Amino acid sequence: MADDLLDAAVARGIANFEATSGQVPDGFRLLLQHAPGAFAGYGLLREAAMRAPEAGGALDLRTKELCLVLLDVLAGATEGAKSHAANALRQGLTLPQLAEGLVLCIMVGGITTWNRSGRVVLEHAAALAAPPADTNGRSP
Repeated sequence: MADDLLDAAVARGIANFEATSGQVPDGFRLLLQHAPGAFAGYGLLREAAMRAPEAGGALDLRTKELCLVLLDVLAGATEGAKSHAANALRQGLTLPQLAEGLVLCIMVGGITTWNRSGRVVLEHAAALAAPPADTNGRSP
């Protein structure tokens, strides 16, 4: 891969992560540092998959992030599911919608899926969605 092509693909991958997640996650920064060609390839795939409808995507970003949460839960990738849950909440997903999706994971993956990952993801999302405590440690 020519250096300019690699550089352009890396830049697009970074831009896509920043646009959809607010940052390039640490694991992907490590990939970028040690395997920039792989990061570039993944970044282009991610850019195509994470297009908003106004950019040619078929699904809205909230739905895509929810799908990624549920797939990560089923795969046991709890940290990834938590990251995607945070992204989905920023895109407008509600806790009841997330909970309902996680119940579907129980139907497919069994209660162990909930115990190992789903519960942790919902707890994380609930903490993110909770109103901030005031200076006295009370919710407003």
